[in-house]
Amino acid sequence: MAAEFLAENNVCGQTILQIVAEGNTIICELLRLKEFIPEVFCLKTKEEQQKYGEIIMDFSYFQISDAQEARIEADEKLQALDEEIRENYLVILNRFYIVFESIHKYIKELNTFLDELNGGMFIQQSMEKVFQDEEGKQLMCEALYLYGVMLLVVDLQIPGLVRERLLVAYNRYSALKTDGDSNIDEVCKLLRSTGYNDGSTSSSTLSSFAASKKTQNYPEDYFGRVPVNPVYVEMVIGRLRSDDVYNQISVYPLPEHRSTALANQAGMLYVCLFFATNMLHNQASRMREIVDKFFSDNWIVSFYMGITVNLLNAWDPFKAAKSAMLNTFDSGNLREICSKQKRSMETLLNRTRSILKEGNLTEQKLLDNIPKVTALIRECNITVRWVMLHTGQPVIDVGSAASLKKCRQVKELIESDIDFKGIEFFELLLNTAQLEVKIREILKRLLDERQERWDSFKKEACERVQDLADAYSGEKPFGKMKKNDSLSKWFLNIGREITKLSNEDKELSVSGRNIIQLIQALEEVQDFHDLSKNMQVKQNMVET
Repeated sequence: MAAEFLAENNVCGQTILQIVAEGNTIICELLRLKEFIPEVFCLKTKEEQQKYGEIIMDFSYFQISDAQEARIEADEKLQALDEEIRENYLVILNRFYIVFESIHKYIKELNTFLDELNGGMFIQQSMEKVFQDEEGKQLMCEALYLYGVMLLVVDLQIPGLVRERLLVAYNRYSALKTDGDSNIDEVCKLLRSTGYNDGSTSSSTLSSFAASKKTQNYPEDYFGRVPVNPVYVEMVIGRLRSDDVYNQISVYPLPEHRSTALANQAGMLYVCLFFATNMLHNQASRMREIVDKFFSDNWIVSFYMGITVNLLNAWDPFKAAKSAMLNTFDSGNLREICSKQKRSMETLLNRTRSILKEGNLTEQKLLDNIPKVTALIRECNITVRWVMLHTGQPVIDVGSAASLKKCRQVKELIESDIDFKGIEFFELLLNTAQLEVKIREILKRLLDERQERWDSFKKEACERVQDLADAYSGEKPFGKMKKNDSLSKWFLNIGREITKLSNEDKELSVSGRNIIQLIQALEEVQDFHDLSKNMQVKQNMVET
């Protein structure tokens, strides 16, 4: 059904796929544009405010627009400044507006798709059926998640007052805008300042973000500016809460690795829960279920491209969520987690040092120990990820003074209990990377030379079996050995079976089974006919 859902002739699948693709594109553009915010629109200094304050205005302009335009027209100096800003920044203003408008269009298109899906516009499709399909479920969850990420990213990277000034400037200058264009009003309503990040856009954007005061009902009011179908939101949260949406559990087979396996899903759930804040506030049992599954041993969430948040302060305003996290932050639980991570770091550091010593990592050793090496790399990455997240500073680090103080205390406790040493951690990080590179190089070389090696080993095996057949036929005996026609014929048959082996993908499983059977047959014939007494025969059979 997955293939059918994303088939080119499946309008429903192609529509939601296109929406999700657009969502990823919008976020990429936002992350690019954050580097091109015109400094003048930040009005950082008093001089800039005095010089440009009458020209570059926030949404307060709309209340006095006529009077303000008259004031500018009556002052030649203001007119010159106004024209200067128009000429210098019109292109970038258009670009900012396009991405802002794209956010609004995205949620409108998603809502339209949901209405059409519920209205039966897509034949044989309904919301329930789409969520039952593996690909459909992933896309439906991603669609809501990406919209939430857009809102958080735009508020994090482009301060609210700067957004307002950019939109007002676009409204005043853009020749692309028409008087009948009402879409800008909706864009302004969606992206007006939240009061959460109205700081500067300097390199310290994130630190200034941390200094901002917690705005009342943020981000739930922000996420609710354009309503989203509540049934859809509930189904997305339900799937993220209960399912392994991306089938990651199979990659992390140990139960203790579950939170890492579901880390990406946990980040999506963190974002999507802001569309259903009643759950965060009041549904204690559901929040406890979520915390037990996703956050029992971690509390720093990376929800998009390294943007991290600490649940200790992010969920502090939400009663049910805050209560659910109490067990995670229990002192006994924290000590147990730290003890485990400390042991893991010490063990992995020693193991990676050992395996990376010259001569320890060879092709044959790697092939003989693939499961163990894979498990080692997995353990290294899990440990490095946890330590890096929980000893670092979250990107979004905002909350009440009490919660921020608690965050600092927990971070200091973690660093103390795991005996965190930057040099040793960095060594483990480098060892993990080096081990991955070496293994990748070995496996790549083996794959590149697979056909050549297969042909060579197959030819060599056939030759050795033929030598044994010739030896027992009496043509080329190994020293003083008796002629045995039955053994000679048996080895000839083995040679023919080896010749039939193929390494084509469609026959690999059959060939693998046949190889194992041939090896067993060679071992059994040694015991049955006592062939191991002749060292040349034994050597040939072992090498075969």
